[in-house]
Amino acid sequence: MPVRRARVDAAQWRAFTAAVRDAGGRLLTLWASDVRDLAGGFLVRATLQDQQGLAVLELPLTESAPEYPTLTPTFPNTARMQRAAYDMIGVRAAGDDARPWLRHEAWPTNTFPLRRDFPAAHRYDIGTPAYPFVPVEGDGVHEIPVGPVHAGIIESGHFRFSIVGEKVLRLEQRLGYVHKGIEKRFESMTLGDGQRLAARVSGDSAVAFSWAYCMALESLCHTTLSARALWLRAFCLERERIANHLGDLGALGNDAGFAVGLTQFSLLKENVLQSNVAAFGYRYPMDYVIPGGVALDLADDVRTALLREGEALARDVASLRRIYDDHTGLQDRFIGAGRVEPALAARLGLTGLAGRASSQLWDLRCDHPSAPYNTLGVHMVSHRSGDVAARVIVRFDEVVESLRLCQQLLEQLPGGPIHSELGATPETGFGTGCVEGWRGPVLIALDNAGNIIRRCHAHDPSWHNWPVLEHAVIDNIVPDFPLINKSFNLSYSGHDL
Repeated sequence: MPVRRARVDAAQWRAFTAAVRDAGGRLLTLWASDVRDLAGGFLVRATLQDQQGLAVLELPLTESAPEYPTLTPTFPNTARMQRAAYDMIGVRAAGDDARPWLRHEAWPTNTFPLRRDFPAAHRYDIGTPAYPFVPVEGDGVHEIPVGPVHAGIIESGHFRFSIVGEKVLRLEQRLGYVHKGIEKRFESMTLGDGQRLAARVSGDSAVAFSWAYCMALESLCHTTLSARALWLRAFCLERERIANHLGDLGALGNDAGFAVGLTQFSLLKENVLQSNVAAFGYRYPMDYVIPGGVALDLADDVRTALLREGEALARDVASLRRIYDDHTGLQDRFIGAGRVEPALAARLGLTGLAGRASSQLWDLRCDHPSAPYNTLGVHMVSHRSGDVAARVIVRFDEVVESLRLCQQLLEQLPGGPIHSELGATPETGFGTGCVEGWRGPVLIALDNAGNIIRRCHAHDPSWHNWPVLEHAVIDNIVPDFPLINKSFNLSYSGHDL
C-alpha cells in the first residue's frame, strides 16, 4: 500500500486533513511521541487514507508550547485519541475536551507515562476522584450506571445511561480501566521481539496485529517476502475473520433469545479453532505471522483436510442462515435495533464491518490491496440499513466471502520458502503496517533506534466505533443494549493500551 509521509506546520495540518475529508477520505489514527532527545520537543502524527493510499502527517511541537490544532471539527473520531495523547505524552489539542481518558488517576496529572523520562517502575497512590460525566436533567430522566465490572470474563468498561421512560436518551462511556502499558513496554523491546507483544494487543485480532507489525518492520528494513508466505498470512487472517464472525453470530442469536444459534455457531467456531492447531500450531495463531514470513508451512494433507472443512462449513453456515432469516422472533429483535444511518456513520467515522453495514464502503483488501489480495478479487460486503439486522447480514456475507478466499488461497497456493531474512536495520527509521482485520483496519506505526523499538503505536478500529455505539442506542430500550453492543463487538483490550 502506498504510504506518503510529510512534516507539516499547524496551518498545513488543518488544511491537509480538511482536504482529505472533503475528497471523501478518512482518518485512521492520531498519536503523539516524545522526541525531545532527537528534535527538542514532541511529535503529533495523524494517519489518513485517501484515493492515493495512506498519508502520515507529522506536526512538531516544542516542549515549551506542546499544543496543536484540534481535528475534532474535521474528524470527530479524533476526540478520544487526542485526550489519550494528552494523558500519555502531555500534548494538548487546543480547545479539546480536557477530561482524562486513559489516566484513571493511576498517575499524577503532571506526569506522562510515554515521556522518555517517566519512571516506569514507580507506583502512585493518589486516590480516585469522581469522573465528570455530562449530566442530563429534566422531568422523568433517571440514570442507570452499568459497570465497570461485568459478569463473566467481559473486560472493564463503564456505561452511564440517561433514561426517559423505557428509552435511552443518552449513553456516555468511560473506558481505559484495563490499561496495560503496552506502548511503554514496546520501548524496551527489540524489533524482532515486538511482534509477540503486538499479537497480544487484542487476542481476537492476533493475526491482524501481527501482520501489521511485521509489515511495518519489513518496510523499515526494505524486506520483500515470498509469495507463499504472503498467501499463508492471508489464509490465516481470513480464518481469524471466519472464527470471530461465527462466534458473534451465535452470541447475537443468544442475546435475542435463540440459544440454539449459540450452540450451533459455537460448535462451528470450535471446529475452526481445532483445525487451526494443525494448520498454524495454535488455536488462536498469536505467533504464526513472524517478521520475514510465517512460522510453519502447510502440509499437503492438512491443506486437503482444510479444503474439505471449508466446503462443509459453507453448507452449515448456509443452513443456519436460513433458520436465522426465517425466525420471526430473531428478526423482530434485529430489525431496527441500534440503527446508525449512513450519514451519521460517515460523519463519525464508523469503520470496519459495522461501517460497511451502514454503507461506508471501506475495506483495505479492496481499496488499496497489498499482496496477495491484489490478485484475489475480494468482494466488498455492505448494507444500508445500519441496524443489528444489517450487521448480522454483513457477518454472514463476509463468512461466505472469506470461505471463498480461503479455498482460492489453498487451491492456488504458490510454492517457495515461507521465510525471508530481514534487510539491514537503519540507525533510525519509521515504518507503517495496515491490515483489514475482522473489526476493521488495524495499524502499527514503528520508530526504531538501531535494533530497539523507540516508539510503537498500535491502533485498533474500536477507537472509532466505541463513540458511535453511544449514538446507536439512543431511542432504544435498555434491554436491547446487550444485543446492540454485541452487534458491534468492540475491543476493550485493543483500546486500552
